Amino acid sequence: MPNIKSAEKRVRIIEKKTAQNNMIKTGVKTAIKKFESAVTEGNKENAQTLLVAATKKIDQSCSKGVIKKNTASRKKSRLAKMLNTMQ
Repeated sequence: MPNIKSAEKRVRIIEKKTAQNNMIKTGVKTAIKKFESAVTEGNKENAQTLLVAATKKIDQSCSKGVIKKNTASRKKSRLAKMLNTMQ
């Protein structure tokens, strides 16, 4: 444990930010799983709306710095490719 007051504060801040980052990552994973389940069911209309939602979540996590720009682009590209091959 840190002995200095500022170091104790940094530990508290890091714990809070880690919890926020995990919450954002979980939201992205959930949105992706919902989209993938709609694709496997073959429900194209639902998959299109869920793709928009998943893309939005990915963009939000990228803008907050939780995931990197290239990772976000890769995830969005793979999801769009899944939807296009569904036809």
